[in-house]
Amino acid sequence: MNAGLFVTGTDTGVGKTLAACALVHALRAKGLRVAPMKPVAAGAGEPVGQGANADTIALAEAAGPDAPSYGEITPVLLRDPLAPHIAAAREGRAIALTPLVEAYRALDRRWDFTVVEGVGGFRVPLARDLDAADLAAALGLPVVLVVGLRLGCLNHALLTAESIARARLPLAGWIANAVDPSMAAADENVAALAERLGAPLIGRFPFVRNADPREFAARLDVSAFAKTRA
Repeated sequence: MNAGLFVTGTDTGVGKTLAACALVHALRAKGLRVAPMKPVAAGAGEPVGQGANADTIALAEAAGPDAPSYGEITPVLLRDPLAPHIAAAREGRAIALTPLVEAYRALDRRWDFTVVEGVGGFRVPLARDLDAADLAAALGLPVVLVVGLRLGCLNHALLTAESIARARLPLAGWIANAVDPSMAAADENVAALAERLGAPLIGRFPFVRNADPREFAARLDVSAFAKTRA
């Protein structure tokens, strides 16, 4: 199995980038050289030619001085903050699977571990006959699911876990991220997911505005992942 993780979420805006950055910090603390990757990012604004959006920059900062370039982290950068296939169509572009896989393999050869952050949810379309699940399956990495703790998260998390299983990928763990500070029965929801997801809860993040992923890294148990390259 490749030394890496694919980070997906129950929806957009649930903290995938925060979780991915925290994972990078936690794995680096174990002595690994970690390459972050977000193969497709939408929402670069103008001009796209600057080569990065906020997520890409955050991932590069988490990786430290040996980080890959922005272009290596995000080979497909789209201007508009829309579903990737729509944003790409507006620019007259088409997202293809092979270049994304090749970009991942280039990082995998040079770093100890790769943390790949998906875009949107697990089934978000990337092109007419391609979605994020196809990309995850092609990379063949274990999946970490970020669950945004808010009303409806049980259904979203369980459906996403079913999609991950259909892609024949292991659900290596999940992270509970408090995105709604007023959510009722948050502990009970976490307990319900712990009973049903069939994967370890590797971390729980409290609601913090402008959270620092370096501080959240201490809340993650990455001991099982740090052994992957050994």
